Amino acid sequence: MTWTVHGSRPVYRSDWVNLDLLDVEMPDGQRIEQNVVRMVRPVAAGAVVVGDRVLLMWRYRHVTGSRGWEIPMGRVEADESPVEAAAREIEEETGWRPGPLTLIAASEPSNGTVDSVHYLFRADSAQHIGPPVDITEAERIEWVPLANILGLVAEGRIVSGPTLIALLHVLAERAGQREVPVL
Repeated sequence: MTWTVHGSRPVYRSDWVNLDLLDVEMPDGQRIEQNVVRMVRPVAAGAVVVGDRVLLMWRYRHVTGSRGWEIPMGRVEADESPVEAAAREIEEETGWRPGPLTLIAASEPSNGTVDSVHYLFRADSAQHIGPPVDITEAERIEWVPLANILGLVAEGRIVSGPTLIALLHVLAERAGQREVPVL
């Protein structure tokens, strides 16, 4: 089954996001207009896991009016690779410099409507270098026990897609359920 795009019209453009209106033919022949959000740059995020703890940020998200625990993340700038962006974001947002980063996954969090890739990395060490450079990102930064993660998810205190993917990957790997190959 394929969907055929007959045309696309830009609705909005910015340095961060573009919105297009697509003329799409569905597999049954019906044609619809579909709004598609296209992120200008991919996102990089990093889970720093040292021993049995993970470095998390308690954040307020004004779009949803909610607070929750998240791993550091942000967009990949034009002059950097996803792994460089993840390392930069971790350091800027937490004040911790991560050790070597390993790719966990490249995720497309809402690929039916949003054209965006999130590169998720993991570091197994970190060095504290001082307070966060970007003080607008988190209300607090804590080393949270991995044993608390499933409870925080169940309580709705971890809802960020990239954070869920990265942390559940770490937990599954530790449980020995499945070893995921590095891409």
